[in-house]
Amino acid sequence: MPLVVTDAVVLHAFDYSETSRILRIATREAGVQSVLARGARRSQRRFGSALDLFAEGSAQLYTKVGRDLNTLAAFDVTRARPALALDLERFAGASAIAELMLRFARDDAQPGLYDVLIDALDRVGDAPPERAREAGLGGVWRLVAELGFAPSIDVCSACHAGVPPEAPAMFSHPAGGVLCVRCARSTPGSRTVPPAARDALRHWLGGGRAELGAAEGRAHQRLLREFLREHLADGRPLRAFELWEHGRWSSAGDAPDALELPATPDAVVGGRERGP
Repeated sequence: MPLVVTDAVVLHAFDYSETSRILRIATREAGVQSVLARGARRSQRRFGSALDLFAEGSAQLYTKVGRDLNTLAAFDVTRARPALALDLERFAGASAIAELMLRFARDDAQPGLYDVLIDALDRVGDAPPERAREAGLGGVWRLVAELGFAPSIDVCSACHAGVPPEAPAMFSHPAGGVLCVRCARSTPGSRTVPPAARDALRHWLGGGRAELGAAEGRAHQRLLREFLREHLADGRPLRAFELWEHGRWSSAGDAPDALELPATPDAVVGGRERGP
């Protein structure tokens, strides 16, 4: 059974039997993997802080083609990201990013997607609490773009005509982005998106930052959730997104009228512990 050494980050973890834990990790060389950390609950010396959520480092995996659960031989932590656990807005945003990665990334090498994930987690962790929502929105939109589903912002999604950036535009989830005036007339269910909201999307998709008011941030969360439901969701709820959007700790009000916009990842492995 080959040994794979790769950069990795822990996105989900849960206890397995009396002595071990199962981790869901994103890796640079092998995509998203489920791995067994044997003996991790019995002794902290072997893995230490490697089992902490969002910890990043060098992982050594014993892998086998077709196996759902591989074996984690070692994990040397280079970055622990404790700031993500110190604030609920940061933690909720990072959890939404992790959920998207776990749900839609593949189990093969996607180095570009891995780099976007790491940058997104870093930005959320470095953001002050009042800016954590924007950092999370930017991270998720960049992941969506890297997955190949970026919405159209400046070109009509139907006829590909230019849409002036200084004017409000209609946004259609089924069409995949903004619509020109002519196409919007024949597309039911589209919503008005003001220039400022398009500017924010443009910045996020390009890797930049955008600052929003609390109500605007909540409106953008709804836009993002509905876009994911249209283009990426597989019928299962996005539980981390629901918590992120409706967290009781948030004091944000309702979305402004100008932007009228209509999980913890499940464990999929089981059975007995298996060695390399």
